[in-house]
Amino acid sequence: MTHLLVVAHGSRQDSSNIEIRELVTRLRNRCSLFDGIDYAFLEIAKPSIKDALRQQIANGAIDIVVLPYFLAAGRHVLTDIPEQIGQVNIEAPNIKINIAPYLGASEKIADLLIDQAFSAYH
Repeated sequence: MTHLLVVAHGSRQDSSNIEIRELVTRLRNRCSLFDGIDYAFLEIAKPSIKDALRQQIANGAIDIVVLPYFLAAGRHVLTDIPEQIGQVNIEAPNIKINIAPYLGASEKIADLLIDQAFSAYH
């Protein structure tokens, strides 16, 4: 079973965390490529990355794609997320966990930004 885990930063403002939960609900409704789609937060909010990965594994995931919902390749993307994934990989070495490119690395991001700016213009 292949699962997707969307990882966001996490916020003290619950409304920001709710946005991530709602995004994952939309992904579940639009995407049938994955057997399960969940979310996790790097810090502040729950579930943590490690807890969410462990839950996916408990639910039967054998292949997990972690999608960092970040715009830039800062310390969180380059170090913190891989470290937490690595800790779970030690616990469950037979589970394949891959990290997808972070959101800001997408070539489509420029078009998305133009669309967003255009919607404010008209």
